Amino acid sequence: MNVDVVVCGAGVGGLAAACALGRLGLRVLLLEKQPRPRPVAKGEVFQPGALRVLREWGVSGLLERAGALRLDRLVARDRDGTARMALDYRRLPVDGNWLLAHDYPAILRAFTEALPPSVELRRGVLADEPARSPDGRVTGVTLTEDGARRTVSAALVVAADGISSRLRRAAGIDLDRREYPHRLVAMELTGAPEVEADFSAYVTARGLRLRYPLPGGRIRLYAQAGPGELRGAGPGELDRWAAALVRDTPALAPLEDAIHEALPRRQTLPVVRALAPRLTVPGLALVGDCGHVVHPMAAQGMNSAVADADRLAEVLRECGDLTAASVDRALHAYGRARHADLVQVGRTSHNAARMVTDLSWTGRLLGRRALRYTGANDRIRYTVMHNMAGLGAHPLTPLDRLHQIGLLPDPRARRRPVWA
Repeated sequence: MNVDVVVCGAGVGGLAAACALGRLGLRVLLLEKQPRPRPVAKGEVFQPGALRVLREWGVSGLLERAGALRLDRLVARDRDGTARMALDYRRLPVDGNWLLAHDYPAILRAFTEALPPSVELRRGVLADEPARSPDGRVTGVTLTEDGARRTVSAALVVAADGISSRLRRAAGIDLDRREYPHRLVAMELTGAPEVEADFSAYVTARGLRLRYPLPGGRIRLYAQAGPGELRGAGPGELDRWAAALVRDTPALAPLEDAIHEALPRRQTLPVVRALAPRLTVPGLALVGDCGHVVHPMAAQGMNSAVADADRLAEVLRECGDLTAASVDRALHAYGRARHADLVQVGRTSHNAARMVTDLSWTGRLLGRRALRYTGANDRIRYTVMHNMAGLGAHPLTPLDRLHQIGLLPDPRARRRPVWA
């Protein structure tokens, strides 16, 4: 079997790649080893930069018709709910100046519905390894379907098979995974009082509590916990843990009954950050979690996957044909541009996460100072919001870092950045 592109993995990264490349008129075979999507508490919030792309693909319209919620602000709060730093997305001079939230299965459905006719999705098919030409270039994949192995040839293979990617390892690309010293306990609250339409991170002595609404009156709540903190916990231990969570974060008191009810159905998620040293080899590109992972605090993971897919389609459109030489030139351009962007995304996400998850004495002191002074500095706050929104990178300077923690006064604190 011959196609133009094989995409391996039908999470957001793979679906985005298939959507973007299919819109070029390419014949795309999209493979997914799972027979059906699994409900996972991940990837539920899109930033404005990704929404700009998703409008072109028709995905954001499908999400909104399915009830997706617009969130106006990303807010860092004290344990009692007092806002310490608010990023008001309504200030951004773009269409779609909001966050868009829906649950992961609904997002996958929207992407699937938006796939162009030239994309064929096959579930329950495992991509075992890349197929190679005698000179080592990737020329397709060997897959297993219904117990039989066969090879599919393609001008390009896109690996989007997650952080434990078989294809990435087979291509000889390592992923330097750095694990955070905590886990996130994910709960879906139902029957709880309505909460503000924002993405709120509560800063507490026990770490991060992250809360935002989902369609249908549901609420997503993440709570930072130590490794193994809830492993094997019985009903009584879970009740005590939930009560301590609310005592530690009084702003969540109205949600206490819903927290107790949801905790037995929790998902406990490891939290890592990672970036592959390169995103391509001849004939193959990495997209999404296969090549990079960030802390969910800054809501960047899905958005980076969409940006990967959009950039990959752009360089392939510019290359003009699907000869090996043209594709590999396009892959070189993709890898160079996206790796530089992802370094910045990783830095932004890590810095945001450290401000609220570092429980050391120095970490808590610096994190709270950074929230306080960033929240009071319009110029830096706008820059951080613009970067997180995915509208272009404007890295903070070393001098900005000193302003952020209050070591130097900023005479420009009440102004917007010059570039804005």
